[in-house]
Amino acid sequence: MFPEPYTGRWSGWSLLKRVAIGAIVIFSLSAATVASAVLLEVKEVTTIIKDESVPLAVQVRSQLKHVAPGKPQTILVIGDDRRKVDIRQHNPTRSDTMILVRLDPKRGATAMMSLPRDLLVTIPGHGVDKLNAAFSYGEDALTLRTIRSLLNIPIHHYVRVTFWGFKEAVDRLGCVYVDVDRQYFNDNRPPVGGGGAYAAINVPAGYQKLCGERALDYVRYRHLDSDLVRAARQQSFLGQAKDQIGVSGVFADRRKLLHIFARSVRTDIRSSHAVLSLLKLVAESSSKPVAEVPFPALDAPDGSGNLEISPYMLQRTVRRFLAAKGARSRTPAKTTEPTKSPRHETKRRASASAASVTATAPGLLLNRTAGEDEAARLQVKLPTALPVYAPRLMAAGGRYRSDYSRAYTITDRSGDRHRAYRIVAFEGSIGQYYGIEGTTWMSPPILDDPSERRRMGGRTYELFTDNGRLRMVAWRTPKAVYWVSNTLMRTLTNRQMLALARSAARVG
Repeated sequence: MFPEPYTGRWSGWSLLKRVAIGAIVIFSLSAATVASAVLLEVKEVTTIIKDESVPLAVQVRSQLKHVAPGKPQTILVIGDDRRKVDIRQHNPTRSDTMILVRLDPKRGATAMMSLPRDLLVTIPGHGVDKLNAAFSYGEDALTLRTIRSLLNIPIHHYVRVTFWGFKEAVDRLGCVYVDVDRQYFNDNRPPVGGGGAYAAINVPAGYQKLCGERALDYVRYRHLDSDLVRAARQQSFLGQAKDQIGVSGVFADRRKLLHIFARSVRTDIRSSHAVLSLLKLVAESSSKPVAEVPFPALDAPDGSGNLEISPYMLQRTVRRFLAAKGARSRTPAKTTEPTKSPRHETKRRASASAASVTATAPGLLLNRTAGEDEAARLQVKLPTALPVYAPRLMAAGGRYRSDYSRAYTITDRSGDRHRAYRIVAFEGSIGQYYGIEGTTWMSPPILDDPSERRRMGGRTYELFTDNGRLRMVAWRTPKAVYWVSNTLMRTLTNRQMLALARSAARVG
């Protein structure tokens, strides 16, 4: 979706221009916030798109499957990485991001799946190569043909986005509160002998408001990350953006947003009929959560850095994408446990043995001292109104990242300031960080609409599930809220997430 590390072809400055894929996905997934009103203004929407966007070639339109209004639709969103100089000189470029969005109101969720750029595939007429090479060989038509052949599913709409609208769109939408898993940092110095420079990036860990430039830095970061981790981070950002965009603000600014959108896209969605049909479907799907469907590719055995996926896993992944389900809501489980004081409950949890922990949540180990050290270091920087909780358990192959953990202040949409902290832990796999967040902001957007509430061990936990996997486990005290966040690729199991949350205790 966003700029990659310097390879000798781009300058650090030029990376700043490649920016706008998130705009179309934000609009695609959040269009329901304006759909009911926009249905009355379809003619205006169509006129703006026709006047300011570039039409697709007939070779692309002929590959798209016709679909009746109201039926499920699959949208392929492509971001191309060309600069303005490439357009002038007719230089070939490669697509930077490929995302599939599935709108099906009969399902419990809107499905979103990123296809890795470095996935080895058969490109018609060109043999085996990386997926994003198809765009270099044959742009829109060949890219669409390659993906249709790979997945063997119909694609109903195609949207190609150039990179000059993302920052402006995020700012116009009022920015996005994002749960940032770790610090993302580049100091603008290349590796020894690498030549050129990376773009300077510094996004700290923790729940925070990301506006244009910083939002771009977060989603485009590529240094010391894998293609799959980047895709997961981009999906996470877009999912959180979709959940936060409100009707009134977007509708009031709809014309400006439509102009930004139209200038950044090349799409088949241009006629009044197509716009009306899609908006109707988006409106019907708007109440559904976003299901991020992971693409389980593995490193190619030749050490090239490319990815591959077996036919069996590919078919299984496609089936999950087509049948994505939202989280089932459950009423809070009743408990017959006697009421215990917080101190009694803390001591009871602390006495759990490592053997019992590994029996209920394999892959975790008891490490009370490490957690207390992290909590104590942050507590001295925070008021007593925000007690610091830290898990007494940790991933067996991981460790805490004290250099990423921090105490800080967050400002809500009303301008009120709240204290917060983030403890960051490395799970043990590349790019996978989990953590615990605490804040005196009692109603952050991230805690809206939990999938389930469950009573365990004297606490009521709010569970947030994506496609059957726990993304977050939260709990509340009279003066603060806390949550444990899974890694970007949900590498912690549901049992591990629950065990981490239940083991959290305040310092001292």
